[in-house]
Amino acid sequence: MISIPDRRLCVGRFALALDRPLIMGVLNVTSDSFSDGGRFLDAAQAIEHGRRMVEEGADILDIGGESTRPGAAESSVQEEADRVLPVIEALRTMDVPISVDTRKPQLMYQALAAGADMINDIEALRAPGAMSAVAASRCALCLMHMQGDPKTMQQAPQYQDVLAEVRSFLRERVSACETAGIARDRLVVDPGFGFGKTLQHNLVLLRGLPQLSADGIPVVAGLSRKSMLGRITGRGVDERLAGSIAAAMLAVDRGASIVRVHDVAATRDALLVREAVLNRDDRA
Repeated sequence: MISIPDRRLCVGRFALALDRPLIMGVLNVTSDSFSDGGRFLDAAQAIEHGRRMVEEGADILDIGGESTRPGAAESSVQEEADRVLPVIEALRTMDVPISVDTRKPQLMYQALAAGADMINDIEALRAPGAMSAVAASRCALCLMHMQGDPKTMQQAPQYQDVLAEVRSFLRERVSACETAGIARDRLVVDPGFGFGKTLQHNLVLLRGLPQLSADGIPVVAGLSRKSMLGRITGRGVDERLAGSIAAAMLAVDRGASIVRVHDVAATRDALLVREAVLNRDDRA
């Protein structure tokens, strides 16, 4: 991994050290997310699962109330708010930052008022009003690349040079945030694996993560259970743990500062083993 010595990410109430890879636990409060849709739609179950992920080692909880799987239709603001706000309010007392996965400016305002520390936006704050919804707060921001929108993004994604185009897009969004007065230490970027990309596009981006992290903004890698792993292994969505762990380790080795995962405990164990091997004590 390309470490960032003495660097911290400002995440609302928290300042997270980036001297080791961080784990972002996925908490989908939806009926139709590709991996765990419907499992945590009930607020009580979602809150219990969020607490469990913190106990397992999650450094950030990422709560989403709208499915953005390929082909998904957009949810209403009210529907999304009804799903995520009670969960934010219940989990914000835990000693980890709460991220909210949303592309709606109205919900960004509501989520921050409810206690969220981070906004994870698949549209990278391009929606009208999104930038102003977050600029004056102290929240961190995850800016993701997506070609098209969830309903159509996987129909025929095309690039001349996927790595160069994704890097250029993320640089432009970082610049737009800085122009709006948002400090760089509040920003992370996500190349958007599976969001308007073929398997080959995803592999090129994974190999090219060192180029994205070289820009100095922490990189988030969200590969957990995704269809690209199914394409490679032939495994169904509930059988992709090994592939997800392998992808997370490869991402970290190539510069990712944060891995966004469903399986927190297993990812934590893999990272601990990796750290023990790399941080060799020559006195042994």
